[in-house]
Amino acid sequence: MPQMAEASFYIGVVGNVISVLVFLSPVETFWKIVKRKSTEEYKSLPYICTLLGSSLWTYYGIVTPGEYLVSTVNGFGALVEIIYVSLFVLYAPRHLKLHTIVVVSMLNVLFPIAAIAATRSAFKDEKTRSQSMGFICAGLNIIMYGSPLSAMKTVVTTKSVKYMPFWLSFFLFLNGAIWTVYASLQHDVFLLVPNGVGFVFGTMQLILYGIYRNAKPVGSRKGSSDIVADEENSLTSRVPLLT
Repeated sequence: MPQMAEASFYIGVVGNVISVLVFLSPVETFWKIVKRKSTEEYKSLPYICTLLGSSLWTYYGIVTPGEYLVSTVNGFGALVEIIYVSLFVLYAPRHLKLHTIVVVSMLNVLFPIAAIAATRSAFKDEKTRSQSMGFICAGLNIIMYGSPLSAMKTVVTTKSVKYMPFWLSFFLFLNGAIWTVYASLQHDVFLLVPNGVGFVFGTMQLILYGIYRNAKPVGSRKGSSDIVADEENSLTSRVPLLT
């Protein structure tokens, strides 16, 4: 129906704006990396995985009729993540540089090529190809939701929301909610399931924030490795794990 299509378009545009803001949220971290000319103890894997997801979702949006809003925002996300990952390769310590390049080659080059080639060679029908790629993308995104779970575990363990900032949780919630509505209107189960999971996790994070925001933290000082690990939990939950 025209009205339904119009509603999904406007909701998708709002989702694009929110997702762009979330993709750009780690800029402060990378500005610090550039200024210090070192990645220090920050990990590249969250950004490598996000680049993988964004690349595959871009392809899914291209081959699936009516999903051009998915391809546009994920295309932007892939471009941003390429910059992030490139900075990691440039400023990673010498002993980690080769390892980072190998992981990037496997997950951001070989895996997408293999996934696209496999779906195109195994299925002749465009709809089946699209569905198979949607299944791969949705599965990867659900796996990536392990990071927000880790952030929530940290909050409960330490009784502190320091490493799960309110706005990160809010945008995870909002991003999941918007794209869940969009997926429902588009009748796209591959978008609906992982974004629905993101909405639930975002809601859980907001509830935990309300419970522990004034609680007395448990334990004492954290070492730099612990702090960076917790920051990585928060950074990963910034990323729009879908669109």
